Amino acid sequence: MNTALSPAAAVPTLADPDTPFAVVDVHKTLRNIERLARRAGRLGVTLRPHVKTAKSLDVAALLNGGAPCPVTVSTLAEAEAFADGGYTDITYAVGIDAHKLPRVIALLRRGVALRVLLDSREQAAFVTEAAHEAGLTIPAQIEIDCDGHRGGLKADAPALVDIGRVLHEAGCLDGVLAHAGESYFAYTPENQRLAAENERDTAVAAAERLRAAGLPVGTVSVGSTPTAHAAEDLTGVTELRAGNYVFFDLVMAGLGVCRVEDLALSVVVTVIGHRPEYGWIITDGGWMALSRDRGTSVQAQDQGYGLVLDLAGKPIPGLVMTGASQEHGTLTARDAADLPNLPVGTRLRILPNHACATAAQHRSYHVVDSTRPTDHAPAIRANWERISGW
Repeated sequence: MNTALSPAAAVPTLADPDTPFAVVDVHKTLRNIERLARRAGRLGVTLRPHVKTAKSLDVAALLNGGAPCPVTVSTLAEAEAFADGGYTDITYAVGIDAHKLPRVIALLRRGVALRVLLDSREQAAFVTEAAHEAGLTIPAQIEIDCDGHRGGLKADAPALVDIGRVLHEAGCLDGVLAHAGESYFAYTPENQRLAAENERDTAVAAAERLRAAGLPVGTVSVGSTPTAHAAEDLTGVTELRAGNYVFFDLVMAGLGVCRVEDLALSVVVTVIGHRPEYGWIITDGGWMALSRDRGTSVQAQDQGYGLVLDLAGKPIPGLVMTGASQEHGTLTARDAADLPNLPVGTRLRILPNHACATAAQHRSYHVVDSTRPTDHAPAIRANWERISGW
């Protein structure tokens, strides 16, 4: 890993690499990380960051002073890479399929406490059968549906106790896990607080049903970035998960979970043309660089494909990326703003709608530090690799 920041004189600046490329502000990332760590401490729960956003050991090294900590992953490629990096407490928070179990078992045999997630009798059967054949336990959490957003069982589902019993008899029952996915559409602090309460109450109710049936529940896991920042009481919960918060993005800013100034990820693009008859500035950063995510389109302020900053990181008033083809981005002015004079060759930074989707378009991050302000091109302090694949 390359977590040390190099002296400014020894590294290039954002004016040097070929565009488009991803940039991470290490100062803002650390500030975002510390904010949620303090909150988890006040709430008395373990924080298990979801590394699916950054997918980077270097970013993860900021989470706990460089030491491995509990993490959540969304792919087995992440689990394997983090195991290689010394992480031994990992939750794979995507429903398990039988053909993935050999990789799970290989990690368990390496001494990694890797939990899998399931919500059906069928999954419980093949997990426990594989555990028996391998001669080990496969820790499994039952996914609980708290808001109808995606997978999981309702807390009162008849199958919950049956699945719990199958897992327990094989020594595999680890606990329950809920994710308040609908919180990404909770547009007020009060609605986010209610989403956090519902997420907690649903997960705790499921755990209590299992315990009432004589089944041990060690882990009660909840979390999403909005609810993690809105929760006021996590009684009955053992751990809190969130991932987007390390970078944040325009969707989170639109929800009021963070400020635009907190966004730690941007993409550097170059102006390559103009269409004054349409009011367009054309860049070399299309959806292959920013993603097709239009998450702010359902919010009060539609941010197009992203807000535009100058290379030093200062917002350009009224300038928005409103169009994207594969390798072209279209910038336009809104709110009666004047279209700025940006000659061909001008470099800009775009703040994305969805940090996870935008980061996934890139192999690595060029790292800058906004505590060292400049009116020109910030120095690149490091280059941090990303994990890709499944």
